[in-house]
Order: sequence, then structure tokens, then C-alpha cells
Amino acid sequence: MFDFTELQYDALSEIFNIGVGHAACALSEILNEEMRMSVPKLTFQNRANIASKIGNEKEKRICGVRQSFEGEFFNTDAILMFPEEQSLEIVRLMVGGSLSQQELTEMEQEAMSEIGNIILNACVGVLADMLKNDLQSSLPSYHIGTSNDLLSIYGSHADDIVLMLHIDIALEKHQIEGNVAFVLDMTTLQDIRPHLDHYISEMIG
Repeated sequence: MFDFTELQYDALSEIFNIGVGHAACALSEILNEEMRMSVPKLTFQNRANIASKIGNEKEKRICGVRQSFEGEFFNTDAILMFPEEQSLEIVRLMVGGSLSQQELTEMEQEAMSEIGNIILNACVGVLADMLKNDLQSSLPSYHIGTSNDLLSIYGSHADDIVLMLHIDIALEKHQIEGNVAFVLDMTTLQDIRPHLDHYISEMIG
């Protein structure tokens, strides 16, 4: 299993925390309600373990929004995941409570793609800025299935390393749990190390 040093882990956590803060501000405006996101909890695990923990019920359906990011040293597939019932609650908050369940379901793909685009680009964008690496992103794509289905879409193997961010999203009357997964290979993880060390040295110096 891959491990960062404590300083590298803390630096990566801080970078993603800044991105989550940017996403919370943007989403608060869209939802017209203050949104708070917890400090991301970072873990490095293989894809099979991550899929098992997200979908602890074997057939539990997950809503996912996926984007690919490519740069000089950082290439990844990123996916935002919510339990399906919570994704509809987010759509209801975006468009108001007057729509029927069928209307909400019809709007789910477009609304969740917008949410995913905001959160994923905020997280990855801050990482790219901090590590001074330009990234190009694909358009968001929407998927529903089990957690294993969603993580397998991208051609990753069960033993591929996945960087998982667990985020709690709190609104005045709602508590929602989301996960952001970055499917990474060992080369990408090794390439990030010196850039994190440079970022740490700049912060200390």
C-alpha cells in the first residue's frame, strides 16, 4: 500500500480542504442556502476496498459524476458519489420543492452533473494551482449503479490505488454524505511527491 509522509499527507489534506471551501461557496449561491463541507478525510486504498466501503449494501445504488483530468504529471479519473436518494434531495434543493418526483428524476442528470463539475473542478483546480500544474478536464458524465460498477467504468483494476476524499455536506435542514474518488496509478503518486515537498518548503519558508 502506498503511503505519503505525515507532512505530505497534511499538505494534500490542506490543498483539498481549500478546494472544498471554494466548492461550498459556489454551491451556497446555487442553492440559496449556506452550505458547509467538512474537512475531507483522505485515505489511500485499492479500488475493491473503496467500492466495498461505499456500497456496504451489495445492491445499493450510487449516483456518480465522473470527469477525467490530464496534466504534465497528474492524470486521474475523478468521480463524485452520493447515495441515489440523497442525489434527488440535492436536485430538490436546487430547483425548489414544487416539482413532482418524476420531474425531479428527469432533471437529476443535468443537476447532478453541474454539482459534480463544481466540486470536482474545485478540488482538482486547487491541487493544480498549488502544485503549479495545468490540467485539462473532460465534460462531466453521469452514471448510476453500485459503487463497484461506478469505479469499474474507468478500466481500473481491483488493486489500483484510489485516493478517497470523504466529505460531509451540511445545510440548515439536511445532512448529506458524499465521496470523491481519484483513480491513480503508482507513477502518478510518485510524481506528485516532489511537488508536494516543494509546496511544503514554500509554506514553511
